[in-house]
Amino acid sequence: MATAAPDAKPRTRSKKVAATSSTGSGPATSGGPSNLVGRVAQVIGAVVDVAFEGELPPILSALVTDNQGNRLVLEVAQHLGENVVRTIAMDSTDGLTRGQTVNATGSQIRVPVGPKTLGRIMNVIGEPIALCRPVDRSRNPGHRDQGH
Repeated sequence: MATAAPDAKPRTRSKKVAATSSTGSGPATSGGPSNLVGRVAQVIGAVVDVAFEGELPPILSALVTDNQGNRLVLEVAQHLGENVVRTIAMDSTDGLTRGQTVNATGSQIRVPVGPKTLGRIMNVIGEPIALCRPVDRSRNPGHRDQGH
């Protein structure tokens, strides 16, 4: 059984950042709370903690924010308590700052599926990288049940 060293200090969590009550313009999706607005509380590499007031977005749901003019998608990985969720960024967090507004989309990250995606190169959120024409818009959640 592992025990903490006697001189180890308990980890402290950064202060909760208050969210605004206004709603942002995220992707129009259904299936969950899409009017939730939070603020970036902490950034550690690809891990971003987001503070909300009241209700939290469900685990595996997508959040979006603006990162220096680029849309950054975050996936909720954990509820930390104190109205804070831990997310994983799907792109670089360089330039992301504490206090930035984050909007819940109300659904999971959705990626293109089907025959039109064969031979296409896409990033982790389903945006085409090569042959920049758009991919078919029929999309499925990345964490769906396979029915086995």
